[in-house]
Amino acid sequence: MIENYLRKRENLVLVFVLIDARHSPQKIDLDFLNQLDKWQVPFALAFTKADKETQAIVSKNVKSFMDTLKKTWQFLPQHFVTSATKHLGKDKILALIDEKNKE
Repeated sequence: MIENYLRKRENLVLVFVLIDARHSPQKIDLDFLNQLDKWQVPFALAFTKADKETQAIVSKNVKSFMDTLKKTWQFLPQHFVTSATKHLGKDKILALIDEKNKE
């Protein structure tokens, strides 16, 4: 059902994949990104819950995630570190949405 929605929805411009920034790279997340790539679905990453952990741990986990992708990906997806509570990343994500809506 998800595959059908993501691959056949003509007006779908970009998918935001939410990744919990409190954790190191998870296989299920990496597998999903690889599947999106295989399906040629454009996406960006939103590392969530950045306010629930120290900045050092969030930075380490985001870097680890992106470094893991670098092992097999030539180009890395755009990514954002976010917090709903502190509105971290909100302006950057809204700017990207605005940009994609104009295309």
